[in-house]
Amino acid sequence: MKKKITILGATGSIGRSTLDLVERSPDRFEIVALTAGRNVEELAKAALRTNARVAVIADPQRLKALEVLLDGSGCRAAAGTEALIEAAAGDSNLVMAAIVGCAGLLPTMAAVEAGQTVALANKEALVTAGALMIEAAQRSGATLLPVDSEHNAIFQCLAGSRLEGVARLILTASGGPFRGASEKHLREATPAQAVAHPKWSMGAKISVDSATLMNKGLELIEAHHLFGLPPEKIDIVVHPQSVVHSLVEFIDGSLLAQLGSADMRIPISYALGWPERIPTPAARLNLAQLARLDFEAPDPERFPALRLAREALESGGGASVVLNAANEVAVEMFLAGRIGFTEIASIVEDALENFAAPAPKNIADVMELDRETRTRVAASLKASCA
Repeated sequence: MKKKITILGATGSIGRSTLDLVERSPDRFEIVALTAGRNVEELAKAALRTNARVAVIADPQRLKALEVLLDGSGCRAAAGTEALIEAAAGDSNLVMAAIVGCAGLLPTMAAVEAGQTVALANKEALVTAGALMIEAAQRSGATLLPVDSEHNAIFQCLAGSRLEGVARLILTASGGPFRGASEKHLREATPAQAVAHPKWSMGAKISVDSATLMNKGLELIEAHHLFGLPPEKIDIVVHPQSVVHSLVEFIDGSLLAQLGSADMRIPISYALGWPERIPTPAARLNLAQLARLDFEAPDPERFPALRLAREALESGGGASVVLNAANEVAVEMFLAGRIGFTEIASIVEDALENFAAPAPKNIADVMELDRETRTRVAASLKASCA
């Protein structure tokens, strides 16, 4: 029997890679629903190509264009938040949650509350609403499968093991495009330089997060919620080759690592096929050619984002929501050329110091705190630039 797949965020990098794997194995998978934010043309092409039942565009103003492109195909067009939620909670065996940012929070939570198997590629969902999402999964019986390469690596290393036997989790970071860069270089870094990741092909926002190492800070918070370990048992090490995607250290001193090429289709395939494995076209590692694997501690002075993320996790309350929202605003401003690279972390730190908030009790609280933080950060930046 074919596995029914819904892809939230089908036109992003994770969505495209998921479609690539699904279309390579038509005997294993069928597409139920595809969603996108604003890219009507690519969404329609993917829906027609895969015979999807439903295509949802988040922007309601683009519904008519989608309907025209899908006319006569048998694929139903829909738009807006409610349609996204309906698609997420619909008839499928696995939901790939790949909408970037807090925009993916509501549909991802809807999939969890519906008891779906959810492949989580949206780290912001767990960063901002991790406790709520884990509690919802426990109530509904939903299964959460990590898709981030680091968390997927840990998930693979933990297979057959008990958490009681785990000493610590070790997330690897490539170091981004500015590994080893001087403070002067960091202050003068341009958006083009920041998005030029040396190993991974990703969207602009996540590429900047990789350059600041905020991406690894967000993954620290995500790992805490996914695997239930306290922050002091989660470490980060810089590994520039991006071959070891993460490690698990056990109480007997053993280390298990997952290695693979820098291709997101490997962790995506593990989620798609779980509990089985499926083939991928990813390049195979040649260990003799690699010759060496390097590891080093991250520099907290040049890359303070890691410290800020750990402090937000340890302080609890709504700090992780504030961290994520302030970072998204700051990265957007940097990409627009309105602030410098090193100002991103400064803006986040200022938000954490000044926007104290209690722990959200529900998703509405998360969304409101996210909105309030964005508004206050934007107002603060406007005032400082006046």
